[in-house]
Amino acid sequence: MEDNPKVEVAGTETPNAQITTTTTTSNEVEMTGTQETSVPQTQTQPEADAGERAVQTESTALATEDTVIEDAPNESAPPAPAPKKSAGFKFLDFLTSPIVEIHVGEGTGAQVLTAHQALLLDSPFLAKLVEKFDGSSSRRINLPTENVEAFSCFLQFEYTRDYSVPQQETPTGSVEPEGAAPVDRTGEELLQHARVYTLAEKLGLPALKSLAHTKIHRVNGTPRGELAYARYVYSHTSADDQTIRRPVASYWASRGHVLRHEVGGDWDSMCVEVPEFTTDVLKFLMDRKEKSGPAETSESTPRGRKRLRAGEK
Repeated sequence: MEDNPKVEVAGTETPNAQITTTTTTSNEVEMTGTQETSVPQTQTQPEADAGERAVQTESTALATEDTVIEDAPNESAPPAPAPKKSAGFKFLDFLTSPIVEIHVGEGTGAQVLTAHQALLLDSPFLAKLVEKFDGSSSRRINLPTENVEAFSCFLQFEYTRDYSVPQQETPTGSVEPEGAAPVDRTGEELLQHARVYTLAEKLGLPALKSLAHTKIHRVNGTPRGELAYARYVYSHTSADDQTIRRPVASYWASRGHVLRHEVGGDWDSMCVEVPEFTTDVLKFLMDRKEKSGPAETSESTPRGRKRLRAGEK
């Protein structure tokens, strides 16, 4: 009897071939510091009102003016990573690090927050305070001048690589356009992000600072909220921090002639009490006038007043 023919199918693997997978069981999750968690992606397309502070976009009423703002931030780029801890740092080490009490604020608004000590080492400012701890003293840091909500956003960012602020409820009877971002009618959302920005500057955390600045440009604010935000920025940042100051001055140089009527006397007070703001806005206006062209410049040149001749009235 003839042997049964063997049929071979090309590309198939030997039935007895074994596929081995290697699994590693461990109770530890390795991290190169809390900074190795993924950074949340920022939106590539900001909300409709983002351009009101972003210097790239000008209102259609000023479209005829040749205005270009050079230092507008690239909001599509994710925040830069924060400083890393040692390569051998593990998540279990993070969780088992000592708990530190952080007393933030003063008076009735003061709060006691807690955090793992290893988390605080990301901030050069806080790391110096941690270095002062010894075995006999309690692990406590006092920050009476800091804002409680802003500091809680910092801790949230360190644990999750993002932070959020409470959204203000829309007043009854007001209807937002479909698909539009909620309007920050009280201005508190803008101020919260601004406080996080200035706190990140003090703590030495460029990643948090960049994230806060990105969130600022997503807020759809009102004229009063924008003016309160401008006052805070010019009162709590240095003159050389043009990253946050320049868009503010550009915004009010473009729309101040209209929006000042909506904020009433607050506009006059702002111009008098914060001279750096007034100076920056005037510089924008004069630069735009200068760029408008020689024809307009020549027409705007003051002409000598005709003197009356003898006998003329």
